[in-house]
Amino acid sequence: MGLNEILGEIRFELKRKEKIRERAQEVMRKATRLSKEAILLIHKKGFREARKRLTRARKMIQSLNTLSEGYPEIVYTGLFDAALQEYCEASILFQLVRNGTYVSPDELEVPHVAYILGLADVIGELRRSALDALREGNVENAEKCLEKMEEIYSSLMAMDEAYLLVPGLRRKCDVARRIIETTRGDVTLESRRASLEKAIRDFEKLVEKSGKRVKGKSE
Repeated sequence: MGLNEILGEIRFELKRKEKIRERAQEVMRKATRLSKEAILLIHKKGFREARKRLTRARKMIQSLNTLSEGYPEIVYTGLFDAALQEYCEASILFQLVRNGTYVSPDELEVPHVAYILGLADVIGELRRSALDALREGNVENAEKCLEKMEEIYSSLMAMDEAYLLVPGLRRKCDVARRIIETTRGDVTLESRRASLEKAIRDFEKLVEKSGKRVKGKSE
């Protein structure tokens, strides 16, 4: 075989790989966007549409997993990791908000590392849910969100080996700790304010009732 023929075959293979790489990156970006949209819809309680987007994202990720069997060097990139983490975050959040339970990595068909990193990011989304609840005057729901945040954080912190095996987890946990502390302060402040308002209303009712009694006796 001549050199030109050899190089021609190499050139053909490289062009084919480039097309596959471009297609894979496009799918990764779409899957990431769908997961982000699902998160926004979850906060707006648009669960049906959120589920549809998660289903589409799942199918895209599955197609990438199939593609990786022949071209792992093309699929396994930072973009793919980001797509997996975003999908995990959205799926875990959906299950938590909708049913109060956790979905597993096996159910999502994702690597454990992507699941753990996605789980750590859920803490930030739960803060958003807590703030939404506080704006609605629902301190009880905000407290439930805070409890879930603390549960996730303490569970991740208990996995000592994860810090060595999951790159980026320590940084995410450091961020999560600050988010939890801030949220706890917000919830505590609003809880005290709500209690004070209730006490004032109760006192005003008591004064009003006492005033009516005095007026009745004077008449």
